[in-house]
Amino acid sequence: MNLTILQDYSQSIISIIFYLFLPALIAIAFITFLWGVFKYFILGADNDTERAIGRQFILWGLIGLAIIMSVWGLVWIVGLTLGLGFYGGGGLAPPAPTI
Repeated sequence: MNLTILQDYSQSIISIIFYLFLPALIAIAFITFLWGVFKYFILGADNDTERAIGRQFILWGLIGLAIIMSVWGLVWIVGLTLGLGFYGGGGLAPPAPTI
């Protein structure tokens, strides 16, 4: 049985996750954070209800970023510990997210 086809397929799926899906999630969390800052300081400058909504967006944006980065770091730690070579860079640090 030829496993190179399966390895190539799994490499492409992992590449899509690391280089397309993960940066998109980070961008969504960051935009949520920025929207909360905008709602808190600009749209809700004189309205306490709008400021509370903006504060919630800021909170959930930061929580999302923290969860994404934590899971990303754990995956890298496990991958490097187990010697899985699906990172493409070969270095010890995960690649910076790009769009």
